[in-house]
Amino acid sequence: QVQLVESGGGLVQPGGSLRLSCTASGTIFSNKAMSWYRQAPGKQRELVASVTTDGTTNYADSVKGRFTISRDNASDTAYLQMNNLKPEDTAVYYCNTKGRPTTWSTVHDYWGQGTQVTVSS
Repeated sequence: QVQLVESGGGLVQPGGSLRLSCTASGTIFSNKAMSWYRQAPGKQRELVASVTTDGTTNYADSVKGRFTISRDNASDTAYLQMNNLKPEDTAVYYCNTKGRPTTWSTVHDYWGQGTQVTVSS
């Protein structure tokens, strides 16, 4: 069975760093990209960063220069290194990927359970 498991969230002071990880278990075919989203209270879920299988990355303007997304294709693991964290980064962070559980199935949208990141003194 396909499952995304996230870890690494927590409480950190402004200017601090956290590293989130997301491991996809089970077999996923055609998963061309893995992404990190976040959702702050009262706000719509937004795309933070994404990385394709060939290493191409994209970032939201608000995190460029501070966050780095990477992936290990062999282990189906995505990482989000977050540096110089700001209170505005406080949100629940979700890992996401799209893929097929079998080669003949339709594309599924997979989400992790979410991990809380709180940036506060």
